[in-house]
Amino acid sequence: MRGKSLRHGLTALLTAAMATTSVATGLVQATADTDGSSRSQPLRAHATARNFLIGTAVATGPLSNEQAYRDTLNREFNTVTAENAMKWDATEPNQGQFNFSGADQIMASAQANGQTVHGHTLVWHNQTPGWVQNLDANAMRTAIRNHINTVVGRYAGRIASWDVVNEVFDDNGGMRNSFWYQRLGESYIADAFRYARAADPNAKLCINDYNVEGINNKSTAMYNLVSRLRGQGVPIDCVGIQGHLSIQYGFPNDLRQNMERFAALGVDVKITELDVRMRMPADSNKLATQATYYRNVIDACLAVPRCNQLTVWGFTDKYSWVPDTFQGEGAALPYTENYAAKPAYQSLHDALAR
Repeated sequence: MRGKSLRHGLTALLTAAMATTSVATGLVQATADTDGSSRSQPLRAHATARNFLIGTAVATGPLSNEQAYRDTLNREFNTVTAENAMKWDATEPNQGQFNFSGADQIMASAQANGQTVHGHTLVWHNQTPGWVQNLDANAMRTAIRNHINTVVGRYAGRIASWDVVNEVFDDNGGMRNSFWYQRLGESYIADAFRYARAADPNAKLCINDYNVEGINNKSTAMYNLVSRLRGQGVPIDCVGIQGHLSIQYGFPNDLRQNMERFAALGVDVKITELDVRMRMPADSNKLATQATYYRNVIDACLAVPRCNQLTVWGFTDKYSWVPDTFQGEGAALPYTENYAAKPAYQSLHDALAR
C-alpha cells in the first residue's frame, strides 16, 4: 500500500474526543507494568509465546527522531515492515544506482531489538520510478531481475519474507492494467517470484493485495492465480491480505473462510497492513466498533493455523496514512497521536493473551 508523508497530529476534535472518553472506552496505559501479570505484558510477549508474529509498518523519520515511537515499536512488536524504505523509488531511484540508507536503518533497528523483518515491496505499480515505466518489454524484464537480485540479495538470510508483487488486480478482479501488464502481460508475476527465489532461497515469497479480506471477485481472482501459478511451479509461499478496513462499510464476516481456502492451497496467510478507519471525530461508540473489528481480524487469523502474522500499518495515529488519503477519516490505529493505547490495542492484547 502507498505510504504518506509524516503528519504532526490529527485534528483537535480527536484530541477532545479522546480526552472526554478515555474512561468510557478503556484507554490503557501504553507502558508495561512490572507485576508480571498477563495483562501487563506487551503484545510481542504473548505473540512470541504462541509462535506468532505481531508487527507494524515502520517509518524512518520517527524511527530516527522520536524516542516515544522507538519505545513503543520495540516494546510491542516482534516483526516489522518498512513502510516505504524498501520500495523501488527508495532503493533504486535511478537505474543501477541503489540507495539502502532507509532500509539499512530499519534492518539495524530490527536486529538490535530482536525483530524479524517482512520486506515490502519489490514489484508494484506505484512508487516505481519513471525510468522503469518507460522501458520496453525486454529492458523492463531485465530491470525487474536486476532490481530483485540486488535488493533481495543484499538482505538474503536476514529478511524472513517478501511482498514480491503488490496489488496486481483491479477492483473488479481483472488484472490491473499497469505498465508492468501492458509491457509484459501476466508473465511478470511469475518472473518476479522466480527471481526472488533465486536471490534468497530461504525467504517466504508473498503476493499482497487490498480488498481481498472477504470472498469476492477480487479475492477469488487472487485465489485462482495463486492456484494456477503454484501448479506451474512458481514459488508462491504466502498470501498477504492487507486489511485496510473502515467501520462504516461493515466487517467481512467470511474473512476466516477466505483465509482457510488460501491455506488449503498450501500457502501461509498474513494480515499485512491492518488499520480500521472511521469518520472523524472519533467517539466512544466508534472506538468500540473499531476494537471489535481488530478483535475479529486477529481471532480469524489465530483460528487458521497457516495464518502466522498480523501487521498493523503503523501503530500511532500520529503517522497514519489514512487522513491524507481518505478525507474526513482517521483514528485508524491502536494508539492515539500521544501514544495512549486505545480499545483496539486491548483487543489485540486480549486475543493474544488468551
